[in-house]
Amino acid sequence: MKTNIGLIYKKEFSSFFNSAVAYITLIVFLLLAGWFSMNTFFLINQSDLRQLFSVIPIIYLAFIPALTMNLIAEEKNDGTMEFLTTLPVSDADIVVGKFLASMALIGIALLFTFTQFFTVLIIGNNVDIGALLCGYIGLLLLGGVYSAIGLFASSITDNQIVAFIVSFLIIAIFFILDKILMFVPGFLSTIFQYMSTGYHFESISRGVIDSRNIIYFASIITFFLLLSIRVLEMRKWR
Repeated sequence: MKTNIGLIYKKEFSSFFNSAVAYITLIVFLLLAGWFSMNTFFLINQSDLRQLFSVIPIIYLAFIPALTMNLIAEEKNDGTMEFLTTLPVSDADIVVGKFLASMALIGIALLFTFTQFFTVLIIGNNVDIGALLCGYIGLLLLGGVYSAIGLFASSITDNQIVAFIVSFLIIAIFFILDKILMFVPGFLSTIFQYMSTGYHFESISRGVIDSRNIIYFASIITFFLLLSIRVLEMRKWR
């Protein structure tokens, strides 16, 4: 099974860089992240990465749906999904392999932002390296949640634009839950807050790695990956 996941992962990861879309998406991501995060260095003379950790979750709203929209939808549209089913791979292998490939690309995107990380280390005073690394861990976990959502959206359609819109809407819901607490009844505010990705990400980005936050991210990722597997299995019954 691990070998099958590895084969799917390698196939998907290499296909990312066979298309100009991946390069364009990465460049836009890095330009936006660099522009908004470096403002703190030169406009308000503040040497930290709080602005970077604030802006990347917003960039993720469009970046990750664009990254994941073709993971399964394109396979369905091109008819290659049927070919995959003739191979000795399970639906779980396909989903996990594609998910890991998308996570690898997100990891590469975050790795390029380490220029800001090293800049802070060089010019900053009393830099809390642990908190900065926790921020990156939070961004990776957040990217994992959004990738799992994007993969699910891609599994329910053969249209990449539809997949992009569906994943964007679901991600946006998780993103805004903790920002609309003043508009919801008090008995629902705790639920809304816990379900929001921002609440758990902000906790980790402050340098606090709580098991509850890890469990939250792992649970949401697992839930949407299982949904994707179930959607792929449903085609066998049609």
